[in-house]
Amino acid sequence: MSAIRMTAMQRVAAALALREPDRVPCILPVTMHGARELGLSIESYYAKAENVVEGQLRMFAKYRHDALPAIFYGALEMEAWGSETIFRDDGPPNSGPPIVTKIEDIKKLSPPSVEGAPRLQEALKTIGLLKQNVGDTAPIVGMVISPFSVPVMQLGFGPYFDILHERPDLFDHLMAVNGEFCVAWANAQLAAGASLIVYADPVSSPTIIPRETYLRTGFQVAGRVIPRIKGGVLTHFASANCLSILDDVAQTGTTAVGVSALEDLAAVKAACRGKLTVVGNLNAIAMRNWTPSQAVAAVRTAIAQAGPGGGYMLSDNHGEIPWQVPEEILLVIADAVRTWGSYPLDWVEEEQP
Repeated sequence: MSAIRMTAMQRVAAALALREPDRVPCILPVTMHGARELGLSIESYYAKAENVVEGQLRMFAKYRHDALPAIFYGALEMEAWGSETIFRDDGPPNSGPPIVTKIEDIKKLSPPSVEGAPRLQEALKTIGLLKQNVGDTAPIVGMVISPFSVPVMQLGFGPYFDILHERPDLFDHLMAVNGEFCVAWANAQLAAGASLIVYADPVSSPTIIPRETYLRTGFQVAGRVIPRIKGGVLTHFASANCLSILDDVAQTGTTAVGVSALEDLAAVKAACRGKLTVVGNLNAIAMRNWTPSQAVAAVRTAIAQAGPGGGYMLSDNHGEIPWQVPEEILLVIADAVRTWGSYPLDWVEEEQP
């Protein structure tokens, strides 16, 4: 075990630099669980920055993980574009109907102002208040939806894929507009105190589009946008696969990649070695029904496959732990990381056949 105990910020920074910290960092994106802790509905919880701040500080103390997610919900961005958000009592808020109902109206779109969007400002206030509380001891994580993936909410899957394949003029305009908003929103979060930005890009996954399509679309968009974000970027595919495009993803300027529970984590780590930090890949859906022994086994397996050599952070596979995951299991995961994740990982070598 390392003789020097790191802060959460130092631990995550070492992993992002592809080094071994004192132990494997653990990031539990319990974005909604603070509502339960405070006895609030999910809608009421997100109504005020102070609620989210208090909830995340309590989650941070309870689970002793290594980052504070200042992430409200994916539909938050769409509110800036004029969409409504549909709240549920037991799950993440979802975006309402598409804001674009006629394809030609894409030409009328322009980037919304971050400064003029009250809900975005509430999220920035959350980041600032969290920063006041933790200073430089722990990273604060923000999020943007990639310009290539957000049109699923703006238009719907069918119309978006129509323009993706048949209307390059409209596609290029949409990417330009979305790109400007994405950069502005990401940099506003960094300026408010965020340390890392999750770039959510599930549509770029080979689960959804072929690699050749990605290379001429999502890859190009990411290569233009990510270098303009003034901080570390974690590209996340939100449960979708990415192994076959990791060499491409590494060229976009991203620092880390969030990977699916469906991937071979050892193969992912091998593909990312020396290029990208691996984040994942505990199955957040199965986690709802894990026993404590299953939770420990999942943590041990993930650390054994991706932990050696550093450049790895344990997390779930989706970037958002479901409301239904019990507190007991999250506590077991937090304990298991401390039991099995301290460097050097001598036990991994001892168990190799």
